[in-house]
Amino acid sequence: MSTVRDGVLTRGARGAGALICLLLALLSAGWIIRDLAVAEHGADVWWAWLGETRRPREFTAWATSALDPLLVLGALAAAVAQRRTAVASSVAAGALLSLAAAVALLRIPLVWVLGADWLQGLDGGLTGWARLTVVAQLVLAAALFVVVAAGRPRSPGRPGRHTAGAAHGPAGAMAPVYGVVRAVPSVVGPGRPGSPYRGAAGTIAVLLGAAGLVLAGWEIHWRQQLGWYLYRKGLLGDASVFRALLQPPVHWQGAALAVLALGAAAAALRRAALSRPAALTAAALLLAHGAVALVHTARAGAFGRLAALSLRSQLEAGTAVFVAAAALAVLLAAARPGLPDTSRDLDAVRAYGSAPGEARPPHAPPPPSRLPPGW
Repeated sequence: MSTVRDGVLTRGARGAGALICLLLALLSAGWIIRDLAVAEHGADVWWAWLGETRRPREFTAWATSALDPLLVLGALAAAVAQRRTAVASSVAAGALLSLAAAVALLRIPLVWVLGADWLQGLDGGLTGWARLTVVAQLVLAAALFVVVAAGRPRSPGRPGRHTAGAAHGPAGAMAPVYGVVRAVPSVVGPGRPGSPYRGAAGTIAVLLGAAGLVLAGWEIHWRQQLGWYLYRKGLLGDASVFRALLQPPVHWQGAALAVLALGAAAAALRRAALSRPAALTAAALLLAHGAVALVHTARAGAFGRLAALSLRSQLEAGTAVFVAAAALAVLLAAARPGLPDTSRDLDAVRAYGSAPGEARPPHAPPPPSRLPPGW
């Protein structure tokens, strides 16, 4: 990799990360295209993402869920972030780590689910290709972790240490200089470039933390309500909960989203630079999760007779509304720009002359009224 310093990641590491993100996006996009090809109507894929159980045709199944288009968009956004120099390097690294964590958590159970005996009724070649895709995506996710870990500069760079542009004329000749001072960077608050401001960080931490705890609470409830034998089927996969080849089991998905939400909330509490991309990743997945639950509830007519439902059904509907609303608010908060990069001003040298009326740094002492002889 290139050793050109870029704060947290070298330029070569960012290029490698962008390439890996594009490969991840292409793998998921290929399966979305496959679903569109086998569907009788393009809208059938949309309704399948929203929880409809109809199958596209005999001896086959849907491959994607509502999470897959989000993974495609997230991978493309992470790739763009690597190529844009305006994006702080710490934020670009956070985008790679967030994408890798989401892919790993959502794809790991599919390694054994796609090899289970109860999938023998489907096209063996289809499940084989799906399993190969999952393994490839897990390898690429691991590669993103390696890129972030190994792509750091070997020695910290301090840009601007020897800059004294004000002391040089147009042709590079030394102009008369009265004094030299070090630049004072603007104070915008503690934190790395790209870190969220205090208000946005608090909003992200509270909402994502609450959403993660709610999802975790439901998983604990279902574990106690169903018992381990039935809960295990929804956690590790079973024909009774199967919906799409690349969709994780229902309870595994809920637990994974809770982990992503709580991890992003913890990062926001620390105002870490990676908290904004982590929050965007978790919030987008939570929004899809809540929206699917809301559509399912609405199509069942539950909102029209909410008062007549059991307490658990009311809590499930309320949870879907809260998770979707919290995720939308987090998306708006995390999308705001973070702290600007002031590292370019650190240790920068500013030279100024003695001509009357010449501008000088505000913290520099003024020249005396009478200059020394021979100046």
